[in-house]
Amino acid sequence: QVQLVESGGGLVQAGGSLRLSCVVSGRTFSNIAMGWFRQAPGKEREFVAAINWSDRSTYYAGSVKGRFTISRDNAKNTVFLQMNSLKPEDTAVYYCPGHTSGSYYLGGSYNYWGQGTQVTVSS
Repeated sequence: QVQLVESGGGLVQAGGSLRLSCVVSGRTFSNIAMGWFRQAPGKEREFVAAINWSDRSTYYAGSVKGRFTISRDNAKNTVFLQMNSLKPEDTAVYYCPGHTSGSYYLGGSYNYWGQGTQVTVSS
């Protein structure tokens, strides 16, 4: 059974940084992209970033480009999201699903969603 466990969330002041981790177990995600999505209260889930497992190509939402960096450690089946210069509008639950097919930017292109990790940015 595939499991994804996100961690690293917490409370941080605006301008601060957090590093999220996502450990994948039950399957080796070789040559498969992983993504980060987020959902704030009362809002739609939105794409944050994605990384191809093999060639390390990365993709970002415009709202986080230049502030967030996605990376991965193939040997540890782990995906990271380094978040710098955090803003109150980054407050959300962050998820790291595994990509199956289709656009990296769409949630419907992913499967194996974890429970998420809460990120709260105070002003």
